[in-house]
Amino acid sequence: FLSNNQLTGSLPNLTGMNLLNYVDVSNNSFDATDVPPWFSSLQSLTSLIMENAHIQGKLPVSLFSLSQLQTVSLKNNRINGTLNIGPTFSSQLQRIDLQNNFIDAFTQRAGSTVQIILIGNPICDEGVTQSYCSFPDQSNSTYSTPPENCTPIPCTSEKVSSPTCKCAYPYSGNLFFRAPSFSAFGNKTVFESLHSKLMETFKSHGQPVESTSLSNPTKNSNEYLVLNLQVFPAGIDYFNRTGISSIGFILSNQSFKPPHTFGPFYFKANEYPYFAGLDKGSGKPLSTGVIIGAAIGGFVLFSLLLFAGVYAFRQKKRAETASKKNDPFALWDPNTDSGGVPQLKGARSFSFEEIKKCTNNFSESNEVGRGGYGKVYRGNLPNGQMVAIKRAVQGSTQGGYEFKTEIELLSRVHHKNVVSLVGFCFDQGEQMLVYEYITNGTLKDGLTGRSGIRLDWMRRLRIALGAARGVQYLHDLANPPIIHRDIKSNNILLDERLNAKVADFGLSKPMGEPEKGYVTTQVKGTMGYLDPEYYMTNQLTEKSDVYSFGVLLFEILTARSPIVNGKYIVREVKEAMDRTKVLYNLHDILDPIVAANSAPGSVEKFADLALRCVQESGDSRPTMNEVAKEIENIMESAGLNPHAESASTSNSYEGKGKDHEHPYIKESLFAYSGSFSPSRLEPK
Repeated sequence: FLSNNQLTGSLPNLTGMNLLNYVDVSNNSFDATDVPPWFSSLQSLTSLIMENAHIQGKLPVSLFSLSQLQTVSLKNNRINGTLNIGPTFSSQLQRIDLQNNFIDAFTQRAGSTVQIILIGNPICDEGVTQSYCSFPDQSNSTYSTPPENCTPIPCTSEKVSSPTCKCAYPYSGNLFFRAPSFSAFGNKTVFESLHSKLMETFKSHGQPVESTSLSNPTKNSNEYLVLNLQVFPAGIDYFNRTGISSIGFILSNQSFKPPHTFGPFYFKANEYPYFAGLDKGSGKPLSTGVIIGAAIGGFVLFSLLLFAGVYAFRQKKRAETASKKNDPFALWDPNTDSGGVPQLKGARSFSFEEIKKCTNNFSESNEVGRGGYGKVYRGNLPNGQMVAIKRAVQGSTQGGYEFKTEIELLSRVHHKNVVSLVGFCFDQGEQMLVYEYITNGTLKDGLTGRSGIRLDWMRRLRIALGAARGVQYLHDLANPPIIHRDIKSNNILLDERLNAKVADFGLSKPMGEPEKGYVTTQVKGTMGYLDPEYYMTNQLTEKSDVYSFGVLLFEILTARSPIVNGKYIVREVKEAMDRTKVLYNLHDILDPIVAANSAPGSVEKFADLALRCVQESGDSRPTMNEVAKEIENIMESAGLNPHAESASTSNSYEGKGKDHEHPYIKESLFAYSGSFSPSRLEPK
């Protein structure tokens, strides 16, 4: 089937294609050619259609002897000579159309019923009245599925009488067959085979079809065979939507396979307006059920539209929230109080020029550290206050949300054991935090010796108490209460008198009273300090900080990181502990400084407190207020006054003369801890 494709060159040679039954290469631009000899060699040929194909010469008699040949259409060529179909023409031959050629004679055969059309040939000059010189009567070429042993009855309105003589609303449309192997439409056998195949297919798919009707076979402008199809419902007058959908699916997705003589097809359905038994000609009012159904349907549709609107609005808000997290100051105009300006209490906003001036234009001599976040500079404000300025890498969005969180939270907290935020700078694309200057580094540095400060047992007790009071303040006295989420030795800073100050609020979560059991969408913290209950339930409470503080107490006892070579400090202490022995049998785990200089019983009480803090269940852990009071009791039993400030500065401690790194180089000021790897967490 290659008609109407503007093909050029020589006419294809189809010799040897013995299974080919349909040939149509009409209306192309092939070179002029004599009648091809392969015309007579295609033993399975049923239809030869080569209109306007520039063919010339005489048709061989052998062509019409092909046993399966039904149709020959060679209109608008240069066929000449005498048309002779021979005495042994095919019994299936039904139509020969040679309009507008140069046939000048025709040898008729007695008893032949073959339809021959020679209009436009010399043989049909004016005055010739032979049947082949006029268009054939089409009345005998139509087909319609006959009634099945019954008499059709008149039907009202738009109902149609089915082949079983029942009135119903059929599902109708047209079947388009692109390349049928027959051309004459008077042979009812081929249409009956199609009808049988349709019914067989519908029944095998369980469709509610009683009968089908085929009618009005015609050829369209593309030479497709077009058949009108009507499908009648079984048991009722109409199909429901499911039935129409299923039947349409079978006919449209090629589940139905017609007899091979029809070839490939497609189905084009007519609109079906008769759903739910709607009888357009009955004049009956809609039933109550229909009205109720329509009302429910309308309500459902309205609800769906409302839901879609709400969903779209929420998605938009989520997108805006995500955008704000990436750039939390996007809506802030530094010259106004609107938009995304941080809500500050006791801290101020610095301009870029002010920061530039107090750091001597960010000179290298003022640089005291650097890390993944950026650089830290020492600066002096006009009032003489020394500050540490943490400057983010310009253009970096790292820690954007945490940056704003830390500003807002730190500006609200004012306690001697919490690092004070002096202010911040958000100007000319810069993100900078301005802190009070802390001179003696982190507790981590002190425990490992990197700071050059020797922390004996008594000093460690004071540091533990100061840190406990700082966290207690966040939980109980800050407004709103704050869960730190990242308590660790790197986030406890030591000032010039070795007072502990809780730092780094990048992961902190402000907590209102109704949110005491806040469920997070992403667990955050530092591996080793992280509360396993928080990890397993995603439920964040102040007891999560208590667990982390318990790990910190073990770190103060041992001067070890929580996880070393895959060994978890909490598990190590539990496995080694024996309360019947001196120092609970922890000699091999304790820092030698602690083991050698502790007051009797204080280490044991300290270890007991740490174990209470790391209980598996948060409900079994003490509050930070209780933790602070217990440390006070331990200090009093060791002969220390828990309410007295450290009397000496760090200059009097051993090793102070040794140079040490600035505290802001460390994690406490550079790394905002993100998600952790659960597979490496080993709390037991």
